[in-house]
Amino acid sequence: MHTKHLIFAAGMAFSVTVFASIPLEVEELQHEWARIKYQTPEHKRADAFEALAHKAEEVSAQNVGKAEPLVWEAIILSSEAGEEGGLGALSLVKKAKGLLEQAEKIKPDALHGSIYTSLGSLYYQVPGWPVGFGNDDKAREYLLKALKINPSGIDPNYFYGDFLMDQKDYKGAVKAFEKALAAPPRPNRQVADAGRRHEVEAALIKAREKLKHDS
Repeated sequence: MHTKHLIFAAGMAFSVTVFASIPLEVEELQHEWARIKYQTPEHKRADAFEALAHKAEEVSAQNVGKAEPLVWEAIILSSEAGEEGGLGALSLVKKAKGLLEQAEKIKPDALHGSIYTSLGSLYYQVPGWPVGFGNDDKAREYLLKALKINPSGIDPNYFYGDFLMDQKDYKGAVKAFEKALAAPPRPNRQVADAGRRHEVEAALIKAREKLKHDS
């Protein structure tokens, strides 16, 4: 799935625990995201994410000063970019990055470190200068911040493992993926957890094969 010169943030999901303080509309966004990501035919996902991004923008506008809607708007935009692919998706991921930076100013640890998982994922999946803003050093920095906040979460460990795969650190990737599979289930996130576990399992097989080949 990975090529450094393409946009494929569609895998972004991020570790989100539902707290009572999260607006109901935001919880609905994350459930709809999971339905589109894991239960919608591939050829329909781009349009579905585009429609959901418009809804997310409205939710953000209705909840000014809250970080959580901004994070989920960014996640959805990144997923839309991933489905569209190519350089045409750059405007979407740049907007997502801006939303995450806004959210960080409001509440850096919002949604159990999702801001940093999201930013880290963008920085290693988006092309670098002069095409995009991709930067592996920043990616590592943000992903490690996410793990500091949520060390046992399925998503921060999955994306850190995916980043390490990109860096050809297969031993580190195996460790991260194994930790992701051991993550506790998230309340109200059954669809997202099932889909992510399937991705982690596939990634772990690939990482072990790479590690064996390099040994």
